[in-house]
Amino acid sequence: MEGSFFCVFKRVLLFLSLHVLMTCFMHQGYTYGVEGKIASHTVSVSSLLPSPSCSPSTTKASNRKSTLEVVHKHGPCSPLVQDHNPLNLSEILLRDESRVKWIQSQSSNSSNGLKASAAASLPAKSDITAGEYVVTIGFGTPKKDLTLLFDTGSPITWTQCKPCVGSCYTQPDPIFNPSQSSSYANISCTSTLCSLVGSGCSGSTCIYSIVYADNSSSVGFFATEKLTISPMEVIDNFEFGCGENNQGLFGRAAGLIGLSDSNISFVEQTAAKYGKYFSYCLPSSASSIGHLNFGKESGVPSSARFTPLSKVQQDSEFYGISIVGISVEGIPLSLPSTVFSSAGAIIDSGTTITQLPPTVYSALRTAFRKAMVNYTTAPAVSTFDTCYDFSKERTVAVPSITFSFAGGVDIDLDRSGILYMATASQVCLAFTANGADSDLIIYGNVQQKTFEVVYDVAGRKLGFGPNGCS
Repeated sequence: MEGSFFCVFKRVLLFLSLHVLMTCFMHQGYTYGVEGKIASHTVSVSSLLPSPSCSPSTTKASNRKSTLEVVHKHGPCSPLVQDHNPLNLSEILLRDESRVKWIQSQSSNSSNGLKASAAASLPAKSDITAGEYVVTIGFGTPKKDLTLLFDTGSPITWTQCKPCVGSCYTQPDPIFNPSQSSSYANISCTSTLCSLVGSGCSGSTCIYSIVYADNSSSVGFFATEKLTISPMEVIDNFEFGCGENNQGLFGRAAGLIGLSDSNISFVEQTAAKYGKYFSYCLPSSASSIGHLNFGKESGVPSSARFTPLSKVQQDSEFYGISIVGISVEGIPLSLPSTVFSSAGAIIDSGTTITQLPPTVYSALRTAFRKAMVNYTTAPAVSTFDTCYDFSKERTVAVPSITFSFAGGVDIDLDRSGILYMATASQVCLAFTANGADSDLIIYGNVQQKTFEVVYDVAGRKLGFGPNGCS
């Protein structure tokens, strides 16, 4: 009898322990599995739908002197938007594909002869298609505010300038007029700065020329000017392109700020001021506001975890990273040990969707579909082949996806980095496959959303801090 009593007592204790454990592992919209790893995100379907109005900034860096607000160029927060009808998903993926092909054409291990064909058909001074996020920065004296794309894959900063001797595309900002700025100066053809651009001369004045993969272009004078980040933060004698012949698809932005790992980028030019250190947070939706910070004074999130930066190849301007694994619902995908290292990887602010080796993507898709088996499937959209109809759902349990980087860094993606919504009846897994396992992996901006992504270029490391913005 006494033994039976203790047996029942132990069972009650076990039940209570399990109840407490389950209570602890079901909070903040997450479901936790073994060892406390996030198994899924519980998401309201309405929260996935785009908002027609701009949400107030929740950025933690909005009051810092060396911070710019970041908005999506097609969202309601953007000063570039003519209407509230963003590009459809097929158009976004098509433009993304153009950028991806150009980036991978520069990689020595690209497939399908892309590198050889690109070298034969593209100008010597080519770059990649511009990105999706914009910042507003002051040019000249007196200051004129201009809205520029920012791009970690581009070296040169440029803006459209008067007179447009060739052509200028339409932009909402007044086109910059260097003749009205007391701080503007052309760079001489004999200057060592001119040799960095290397596009030629007009008389004694340095000329730059940049042609993008979609044949968008900017040509003009290479010059110096005063940049105003904030009333308290000014950069003198900044080298930039003053474009008098510009054409292409820049989303009506006045130009571009180049943040690549190169000797003429904003990062290199401001090294004495900011120590080759910057960070950004891309908001969870196009109707929210993020930020772009310069310098360590802007603050490093205490939660940030750092992985080494590397060069994909010696002359690359991209920021190389090392991905070592991916988990779904806390369970690592079963993959060949060399599948990530043989391809190589970069992080890029201008590529929308992360591009994975086919072997990796297939394993990710299989695990994700298995976890989503109870939801209604929807037709594919372009390269998105794993889509769902959530039109009759109020909430959904989205399987967690974790990326593991060199240095023991595990990053649990925000739900906005897992799903991409075309409509409520077509919500897709936000990844796509490369043409071959040997193609360069590109870690895109959708997977970076809500993280404070920290570039310590001098220290050759990259940090991820969760909840940098919403």
